[in-house]
Amino acid sequence: MNNILAVASVVLREVYRRKDVYVLFILTAMLTVLAGSVSFFGDIQAVRYVKEICLLLIWIAMLVIAITMAARQLPMERESRTIFPLLAKPVTRAQVLLGKFAGCWFACGAALVVFYGFFGGVCLVKESQWLALNYAQAMLLHWAMLAIVIAFTLLGSIIFTAPSSNTTIALILSTGILMVGRHLNQIAVRMPEPRQSIVYAVYYAIPHLELFDVRDLIIHNWPLIPWLVFFEAALYAAFYSAVFLTLACWAFRRKSLS
Repeated sequence: MNNILAVASVVLREVYRRKDVYVLFILTAMLTVLAGSVSFFGDIQAVRYVKEICLLLIWIAMLVIAITMAARQLPMERESRTIFPLLAKPVTRAQVLLGKFAGCWFACGAALVVFYGFFGGVCLVKESQWLALNYAQAMLLHWAMLAIVIAFTLLGSIIFTAPSSNTTIALILSTGILMVGRHLNQIAVRMPEPRQSIVYAVYYAIPHLELFDVRDLIIHNWPLIPWLVFFEAALYAAFYSAVFLTLACWAFRRKSLS
């Protein structure tokens, strides 16, 4: 565990030195303030529309941050050849990979606190009520979803040699699942065999990232998700993260670093 935390701390320091997160936060903050400064004369629908746009910006920014951060971890270590002295220490490949995952995930968690905190502050100024638990549930489920994304991006960084290829594929897969994943079973119904069975198999095999998209809790001030359902979603994210990390550890052990 100490070795994993040590690797994670290195990742956090590296993220702190890079400017990617700051640039995306400043851009998102500027757009959020600009949207929040518009007066809609008490039009509830317009206010909800602005909140939806701002939260969409946060989701896009965090997806880009998580994927680009995870995609460059192992290739960067190989290119700089720092992976060899690291593995020369009493650190296993699995510990390196888990440390990279933990560092990326903790960095995303810190970024989420900043993003949602800033957005919540703008909403608090503009609205008469601010439901803190709604924000907490939306942010934590968002963080759980990013664990899955980071895990399969790390797996991709072992399979694909170029970080750019891995980043592109991970972005396409994540966006595709978020937009189309929930509709695959409806598409399969209208297909002939064997394509119907193939699409059904894909539907049940993929991690349904859209389950963690609960922005409506904030946009429409809906009641809280039952905590039992909330923890079931967290376990769902933990299961898929563990599957991808297990595959990544297995592939990393078999991969030549030279």
